[in-house]
Amino acid sequence: MSKELIVNAGTRETRVALIDAGKLVELHVEREEQVAGSIYKSKVANVLPGMDAAFVDIGLERNAFLYAGDILPEADEELPQAKSESQRGVNIKDLCKVGQELVVQVVKAPRGTKGARVSTRISLPGRYLVLMPDSDNIGVSRKVEDRTERDRLKKIADKIKPIGYGIIVRTEAEGKGERDLSKDLDFLIKMWDQIQVRIKSSGAPAIVHQDLSLVYRTIRDVFGSDVHKLIIDSKDEYQKALELVGLLSPRQKSRVVLYDEPEPIFERFSIEMEIDRLLKRKVWLKSGGHLTIDQTEALTTIDVNTGKFIGSTSLSDTILRTNQEAANEIARQLRLRDIGGIIIMDFIDMSSARDRNTVVNTLEKALRKDRTRTKISNISPLGLIEMTRKRTGETISEIVNQACPYCQGYGQILSPESVSIQAERELRHLAAEVDDEAFMVMLNPEVAAYLIGPGGQTVDEIERRIRRAVFVRSNPNQHIEKYDIIPGDLQDTEREMLAYKKGQIVECEVARTPFSVLPRSAAWTEGYMLDLQNGGKYIGKRVNVRLVNIGRSIAEGVVVGPVKTSNDDKEG
Repeated sequence: MSKELIVNAGTRETRVALIDAGKLVELHVEREEQVAGSIYKSKVANVLPGMDAAFVDIGLERNAFLYAGDILPEADEELPQAKSESQRGVNIKDLCKVGQELVVQVVKAPRGTKGARVSTRISLPGRYLVLMPDSDNIGVSRKVEDRTERDRLKKIADKIKPIGYGIIVRTEAEGKGERDLSKDLDFLIKMWDQIQVRIKSSGAPAIVHQDLSLVYRTIRDVFGSDVHKLIIDSKDEYQKALELVGLLSPRQKSRVVLYDEPEPIFERFSIEMEIDRLLKRKVWLKSGGHLTIDQTEALTTIDVNTGKFIGSTSLSDTILRTNQEAANEIARQLRLRDIGGIIIMDFIDMSSARDRNTVVNTLEKALRKDRTRTKISNISPLGLIEMTRKRTGETISEIVNQACPYCQGYGQILSPESVSIQAERELRHLAAEVDDEAFMVMLNPEVAAYLIGPGGQTVDEIERRIRRAVFVRSNPNQHIEKYDIIPGDLQDTEREMLAYKKGQIVECEVARTPFSVLPRSAAWTEGYMLDLQNGGKYIGKRVNVRLVNIGRSIAEGVVVGPVKTSNDDKEG
């Protein structure tokens, strides 16, 4: 067994990396509460017959999209018998109306300007089974390829399945007995019973079941018998993981390991370097060739180039070897970047039909390791392959990047939140290496707001974790991706950075931050952040503020009035 799961649990971000044979093959990042897989009690906001769909309010910023086919029982690749012919062609107006309450599950998380996509067909995944209330079908994962094993699992599922429920047996159930599957089924039925209680007691819109956190989902879906170790760098998450593994698969508890070395866990396993690479367009192959990956809203294109590789036999052999290596790397990059939707691959032209088939077979074999559903077509005479990969949320690039404001969106830079998380990681790294009592951090105002957090909560938590004092200051002239961290003596840094006193009146311009909630707002004075109790109605105006509480990175203040101008004096 050569697979390892590496978990980096930070204050605001959790990252999980899957290492297979020494190579990073999957990376998952979670910063917000899980949406995909969660169940909501919704209210129909709009019915659109022309789109054969409805928009439903589930309590998020944007209404969710509900297609008519996601209300009807629809054929599943696992369960082709699920949809009856008589139910086709039903109009959306016959299925729901404005104001109606529906229980829906998010099948695709919000992405960009699009809201979530939801379905009324609920499915609850467990360790070995997927429970489908209001269904009566049995299926076995396509990845269980042995016919004898498929038949055995189907017989067990048929024996334990309660009336009125459907079951899909997951790949992880291979080799498991009736006792394991029954235990998993009991757990899922109890979960569904609890969800039904919440549905009855909640008013729409409301969340009635939130899918597990990234670490828990990883343990449920990935931490199987083929994974040698699960290494976690957080004591809290480590204890939670032990409890869940003890519940799901007690024999694997010895494989859960706490990482407590001073070197950051992703640097220890050379993952940070890989992350930097996967955010770039160009991916170098070992042979000297390279891939160029371009992601757009409509589709992703991948171009294969021989680059520096000149081969040693013939041109056709050079092209075939480059295309085969590229096919394996493309499958890896799709998993790593979590690219979904339509994907067009431009392989180097091959004149031989046998060579083209060899490349397609190589790609198909590499994609079998992907847990996300994929479908590929044959290679065209031009060397193009079209494929689709199921998309459930944002790609890694979309999570950590944003459109570049300096080039009007033609390129990308790290988002302010991502830069603040980078700065936090560097603070933790420095705290483990140097003995200084304090750190002064200078950042762009947008980034500084994220590092400080609402009311200073984030920087307070960072100080608690690294056991050092942190002074955050903003500089509007600082590039959004750049920051400076200066270690120092606590008393000297306080003397230099804390020039304000409680009760002092300061002049500043009120601004918005990502965390401003009326009636509060914020302001900056010489790079020092002010949290204004009553600043909301003064946004964009210069005001006088009385400081009521002083902190290292943020002060609390009250607006005592707008700054008078010469025009005000004349009018008076």
